Amino acid sequence: MGLIGELLLLPAAPFRGAGWVLRQVVAEAERQYYDPSAIQRELHELSRQLDEGLIDEEEFDRREDELLDRLQAIQERHQAEQGDQ
Repeated sequence: MGLIGELLLLPAAPFRGAGWVLRQVVAEAERQYYDPSAIQRELHELSRQLDEGLIDEEEFDRREDELLDRLQAIQERHQAEQGDQ
């Protein structure tokens, strides 16, 4: 893009910068959400809460299912990435 194009897009620079920041935040959130070690820690913490009576069996089952679904999504994602290569 030439100098004239850059000058014409200059007023939009704050929006482009905000878009970049938003993309970075989303990427980091996805990285943390799909981190298997973080999910394992959450499962361990969930088990501890059940053992200490902080949550009931129903709450444990619901949250455990959510975490296991995330682990399955990670495995499917990795398999898809392996298939693309």
